[in-house]
Amino acid sequence: MREKFLEKSINSIRIKFPDYSEEKIEEISYGLEALYITFTKTLVIFSIAFLLGIIKDVLFILLSYNIVRTTAFGMHAKKSWHCYIISGVLFIGTALLCKYVNIDIYIKYVISIISFISLVIYAPADTYKRPLVNKFKRKRYKIITIIIGLIYLIFIIIFKNNIISSYLCFGLFDASLMIHPLVYRMFQLPYNNYKNYDVYYS
Repeated sequence: MREKFLEKSINSIRIKFPDYSEEKIEEISYGLEALYITFTKTLVIFSIAFLLGIIKDVLFILLSYNIVRTTAFGMHAKKSWHCYIISGVLFIGTALLCKYVNIDIYIKYVISIISFISLVIYAPADTYKRPLVNKFKRKRYKIITIIIGLIYLIFIIIFKNNIISSYLCFGLFDASLMIHPLVYRMFQLPYNNYKNYDVYYS
């Protein structure tokens, strides 16, 4: 179904905008694919969350996760079912923990600090379809990600045992997992794709 959606959309764009280059068409195709996956994945996640009574928890974890991911980026699974598994484990799993498990504040501190260190080391993490070839942009994204991570740590300390600290903690944790090279390797995805572009690498 995804292939049919993309094929019809791209064909319509080619007809309406015949002057678009293949590079432009490829960028649009990537954006449409990401939009389609995001919509269907979100629909499935919130349907499950509704059945489990954890919609609010999933919503806040997704929000805190996406804020970090905006500059940290991270992997995109090759296969849709991989994406659903990852999303289910990360967002449904951590939402259930937030709702039903009273997590000790010091455990949150440890998880948050490890996640932050991971962001410092590995962010931003690109994909083979969208390599971050510009070294200045990579540096800027890293700096912004570190600042966001520090803000998260400060708020986690301020809110302590509050449920908000759990949302921030697991949003940070989920984002750090999605940029880790071991997770890329687990799903057989290439890492540090920008290194294939010598002109921007140095």
